[in-house]
Amino acid sequence: MSNTITAAPPASFEEAMAELAQLVTQMESGQLPLEASVAAYARGSELVKYCAAQLEKVEAQVKVLEGDMLKPFSNGEEEGAQ
Repeated sequence: MSNTITAAPPASFEEAMAELAQLVTQMESGQLPLEASVAAYARGSELVKYCAAQLEKVEAQVKVLEGDMLKPFSNGEEEGAQ
């Protein structure tokens, strides 16, 4: 009996976030046995690291596109509008 989980890396940031949300829901339910909870936590940690790395890559790309100066993202609304 092996405690090692060999899960494939996520195909995308969105897939990783969806899997992470599913893991959190399962863990919050309180229905997972101890070993499954530990495995879910370990997988969740891997997914968080993957997502953070993906976000860092995107941030680096934005810096290149903006001339190494990040600008606030505008959602189309004026700051002073109410």
